Amino acid sequence: MVSRPRFSILMPTHSRVDVIGMAIQSVLDQTVEDFELLVVGDGCAPGTAGVVADFHDTRIRFFDLPKAPSFGYANRNIALREARGDLIGFAADDDLLFPDHFEVLADGLKNGAAIAYSQALWISSDGIAAPFLTNLELADEFRFFMENGNTIPASCFLYRAECLPSRDVWPEDIASAADWRLWQRIIRENPHNPFSYCRVPTVLHFSAAWKNSRHSAAAEFATLLDIADRAAWWPSTLRVSVTKASNEQYEYSNLMHMAPATWSEQTRRAVSDLVARLAWEDVQATRPTLAKVEAENAALRLEIAALHQSASWRVTAPLRKIATSLRRKSPQN
Repeated sequence: MVSRPRFSILMPTHSRVDVIGMAIQSVLDQTVEDFELLVVGDGCAPGTAGVVADFHDTRIRFFDLPKAPSFGYANRNIALREARGDLIGFAADDDLLFPDHFEVLADGLKNGAAIAYSQALWISSDGIAAPFLTNLELADEFRFFMENGNTIPASCFLYRAECLPSRDVWPEDIASAADWRLWQRIIRENPHNPFSYCRVPTVLHFSAAWKNSRHSAAAEFATLLDIADRAAWWPSTLRVSVTKASNEQYEYSNLMHMAPATWSEQTRRAVSDLVARLAWEDVQATRPTLAKVEAENAALRLEIAALHQSASWRVTAPLRKIATSLRRKSPQN
């Protein structure tokens, strides 16, 4: 009898035959082993099936399905109806997971939360890694997440299958952002212990090829890249060289495989140092500069107001004299 896996990991794919092998390998390299990987082909590109089959791992189940509407949410539900794990995870076909990714998230669920999420490092198309962090324990960030937009990559989440009435939970009636709607639903329907925040990077999140964007079309990430471009102190661990013959996934995957535990430790230390340095720069340079600019703007506004008042006096004073003279000459007087 085949034992039931603890984790069911969903990996949808459409057109990333170039990198899906690396994404799959990052799942197979996990410190936890009792999982099934559900690779869901959504009208996938030729060659995808061959890449999946080359792994010869019985934990991989391939669903080679015709293209479904939009991002193929209906196909994800087909696979999830056959999922056997008590914990449901997500792995994008172009992301890479730290070796202890699912171990960290599973530990996060030990407090009984419905869903756990970790931190992601966003990777630019030219190989720069930056922490793009969201803390849902803070009221303003939670409110933004629930009302405005998603700032957490889907690969960061792991949830209990029992937290919703059925397994086929991806909304099929919307064109995009179904992952965000799913996380919102889990949080709303499990109000007593909705989520657990695992404060450590466990995902390398790459810009989707279809976005054709260095910074994944995310304004916040673009700001971090602007800092990285100017700052000599940006950690070298968070900056890799991407040649025309390779891609950013390939370069980071190679680094991860050289010494997985050491790489994870060094990367997380570099992220911690970077966040501290960004805070230091904010206190030492950015905020004093803003305060100086605001003071200069306030002084300029006062000067402009004074000039307006002076100009108004010079214009209206002669007019008042003329009006007084006309009143004196009026026959009514």
